[in-house]
Amino acid sequence: MPRTGTFCLGDGVVQHSVNEKALEAVEEILDKRDKLECDIRILENGCTIVDAGINARGSDELGRLIGEVCMGGLGSVRMTRVTIGDLDLPAVVVATDRPVLATLGSQYSGWTISTGTFTAMGSGPARALSRAEKNLYEEMGYADDHSSGVIILETRTMPTEKVTNYIAEKCGIEPPDLTCIVVPTASLAGSVQISARIVEVGMHKMHELGIDLSNIRRGYGVAPIAPVMEDDNKAMGATNDCILYGGRTFFFLREEDPRIAEVINRIPSNHSKQYGQPFYDLFKSVGFDFYEVDRMLFSPAEVTVGHIESRTVHKAGSLNPEVLKKSLGV
Repeated sequence: MPRTGTFCLGDGVVQHSVNEKALEAVEEILDKRDKLECDIRILENGCTIVDAGINARGSDELGRLIGEVCMGGLGSVRMTRVTIGDLDLPAVVVATDRPVLATLGSQYSGWTISTGTFTAMGSGPARALSRAEKNLYEEMGYADDHSSGVIILETRTMPTEKVTNYIAEKCGIEPPDLTCIVVPTASLAGSVQISARIVEVGMHKMHELGIDLSNIRRGYGVAPIAPVMEDDNKAMGATNDCILYGGRTFFFLREEDPRIAEVINRIPSNHSKQYGQPFYDLFKSVGFDFYEVDRMLFSPAEVTVGHIESRTVHKAGSLNPEVLKKSLGV
């Protein structure tokens, strides 16, 4: 029988397995594989691999569904269009009423998977099985011990049986109960699922600033989708810039928090000393070393935090179409 974890929110204890719910969206991907233009293969150890852009073409709709898988089934991702300056771009609208668990507990790319020559950033609900980020999950008070798991791997290398055995062992499950969705940055699905992290990026920044995240009852965000670039490094730049210079987030509080007024100007990307140039140019200038990039840069361009009952609204940051145009080459 499936088992669920618990996570304490401001309104009490919520019981939910992010893996159990996410696997419902995985089933939709498997059922619609031809329409979504993804490839499915089963390794000899029984692990299911979804190729979302290495050998398969992938699609926008596949990226949208991967975005929902990443959020552990606790959020919605919808396609739309946005106008930023004179740019008219495809975009995603993301919403969740379980923002902490959906983003930090599931979606956040916080698990660096490295075994042998294979390295990838792992995100999605299987993180809550492995609890590789021990301090974060202890702070959240959450653990998922569902009998199956799904992980999203942002890489251009297909995982082997050895790699999937390693992931399954860390998650405390058997390889046949593991699904790996492999999605390169420079791919149709990759562009969409990265923009779908717009709410997660805002939540992570507020966590870094010490804001009480249990007081956030809903998160909502809009971000443009980058065109597919010629390689993964340039795609990393363009997809990040869609959030840093084109992403808007809205967070709604359970109770008024006077500290929001004190820190609101520190939440958007323009607070960083490295703000103001396309991310690829910045990344190249520091020798493609992430440790040389200011972690405070990774934020939405614009952030609004409000309390509905009191009509208190705090807003900071702004969209930057000039830098976005340079980044996207339009």
